[in-house]
Amino acid sequence: MAKNRAEGRLDTVIGPETTAKGDFRVDGGVRLDGQVEGRMDITETLVTGPRSLLKGEVHCRDAVIAGRIDGNVFAAETVELQTGAQVFGNISGKGLVIQRDCVFHGNCSMAQREG
Repeated sequence: MAKNRAEGRLDTVIGPETTAKGDFRVDGGVRLDGQVEGRMDITETLVTGPRSLLKGEVHCRDAVIAGRIDGNVFAAETVELQTGAQVFGNISGKGLVIQRDCVFHGNCSMAQREG
């Protein structure tokens, strides 16, 4: 079965009662509701819940952040900070959406679109 980006497929869920340390590599999407300390390499989308905490950097295609990230976010496409999100680090991507009542302490680097 071919991957369909429109599906919003989440292959891995890290629940609200989970605390993990270490580096993660996921071929697909991740939903983070718990706490992770380490680097996350995700081929698809990272979605973080409002009570989530990531201490480390993340590399992904897209990120939809509602929780807290203490580290840099490197997205190949778009980063969206939803209401209540907190990012203490740099953001790099092709697009950035920031909703109201977010905290963002860092720099933003926007890559030029090809074509």
